[in-house]
Amino acid sequence: MKIFTGTSNAPLARAMCEYIGAELGRCTVSAFPDGETFVKIEENVRGEDTYVVQSTSPPTNHHLMEMFIMMDALRRSSAQRITAVLPFYGYARQDRKDQPRVPITAKLVANLLVAAGANRILTMDLHAQQIQGFFDIPVDHLYAAPVMYDYLRELQMEDLVVVSPDVGGLKMAHAYSQVLEAGLAIVAKRRKNAMEIESMTVIGEIRGKNVLLVDDLTETAGTLTTAAKLLKRKGARRIVACVSHAILNDLGIERLRKSVIDEVVTTDTVLRSEIAGVKITTLSVAGLLGEAIKRINTNSSVTSLFEFKGGRTS
Repeated sequence: MKIFTGTSNAPLARAMCEYIGAELGRCTVSAFPDGETFVKIEENVRGEDTYVVQSTSPPTNHHLMEMFIMMDALRRSSAQRITAVLPFYGYARQDRKDQPRVPITAKLVANLLVAAGANRILTMDLHAQQIQGFFDIPVDHLYAAPVMYDYLRELQMEDLVVVSPDVGGLKMAHAYSQVLEAGLAIVAKRRKNAMEIESMTVIGEIRGKNVLLVDDLTETAGTLTTAAKLLKRKGARRIVACVSHAILNDLGIERLRKSVIDEVVTTDTVLRSEIAGVKITTLSVAGLLGEAIKRINTNSSVTSLFEFKGGRTS
């Protein structure tokens, strides 16, 4: 087994290797003066079971291209199997034709990953689970929920209600509410555009309750902060946001600083520098991904990684 990483999230790859007890594979990833990516695998991989760790976080296109080139280099170096490890799968929100003359980019990325040489995919908390069906190769889809649950249990939040900030996240919110033995509510929203929410309504009882806002992904934090504001107005006490992938651009950071959210709990699937003025708790999924790699390598079952406290995340 040999694990290589691109430049998107090297600390996570190193933590995964530390968990597994393996050394990170040696490879050079650099750029030519015109911006083209150059990759050289610095060790023998002939007949090896290889893994390429790369989150397709911003700059998304650059990190994707870097991954394609790394996999092509491994394939041409006679690696026996190449597993693309994507802790965060970019373009996942473009998973259907919701208006005329638009692409299904999540499917295009799937095709490109296979064309570049991927024999297997390992990813976490896809925005849309049907993306697994875009591949004709095995896909292991993990969930950050077991890691999140351990931390949330330590918070000991009484009178808890799990809230989904939109209809699409209801299944995830329901799973959290079952495990945490909490109530369930939903914020029904209507989106004006990619940056703004037009209107929201709360379905469920949240007055005097502690609230856990659950989502898979946030970038501009518009949905989370607007939902939190509405929940506070409806009588919620403490509000904690639990997000698997917090990509957070400048607008998102500014919104969180001004929001009524008390704490944001997220994971290290994407590399993020320290953010002043926002209480962000970052939990590591290195152990989860590392365990999955160990099991894939030994052809063992990955199913138990979806289970916790007698329940399932899906």
